[in-house]
Order: sequence, then structure tokens, then C-alpha cells
Amino acid sequence: VQLVESGGGLAEVGGSLTLACSASGFVFANYGMSWFRQAPGKERELVATATNVGNSVYYATSVKGRFTISKDNTNKTLYLDMTSLKSEDTAVYYCNVQMGTTAYWGPGTQVTVSA
Repeated sequence: VQLVESGGGLAEVGGSLTLACSASGFVFANYGMSWFRQAPGKERELVATATNVGNSVYYATSVKGRFTISKDNTNKTLYLDMTSLKSEDTAVYYCNVQMGTTAYWGPGTQVTVSA
């Protein structure tokens, strides 16, 4: 299993960024996937999940209405569209897939939001 994030960078408050996670080594369409983030000095937190059942999604309260998660099963890519960015969105963002008791993570991509 390999997960590689891209698309991070510097954005202004109120701006937008789109993150992508390219996946390989497993049947992408068969698994739900998630985005997590970890800010300096804080624990890693769940941002959004896209399940493989009925296309249902979950968002943390802090990002609901601003972020959109989507899965492209054809291209084996997970996306996170982030709009109306806030300074508190600054963090390293990680792509995740859970297979039974094993969690797989990408190396992460840094998102920095500045005023």
C-alpha cells in the first residue's frame, strides 16, 4: 500500500487549495478513505472521510461547509477541496486508509494559511 499526498502549500485566509492523494497497492474502490491533519503541538485529527458505501461522507465540525472530500476510483485518487481557509487550518495533512486493524498513511503535505 502506498499513499502520496500533493497539493499543499501557502494560501491566504479566505483562499482555496486542493489536496490530492494518489493510491496504489490495493483495490482503491473497495475502501473508504480519510484525510487527517496535525497542527504543531496538537494531536492528529480526522478531517473528512469518504466511505465506499453509498458514497457517504463525514466531515469534522470545524471544516463542514468549507471542505469537500471526493474519491476518483478510476484514477485511484482521493481529493480534498478546501475553501474559505482559516489560519487554524494550518497543519500537515495526511491521507489514510484503514484495512482491518492496520492503518496506512502517506508522508503528508504541509498547508499553511496566512493572513
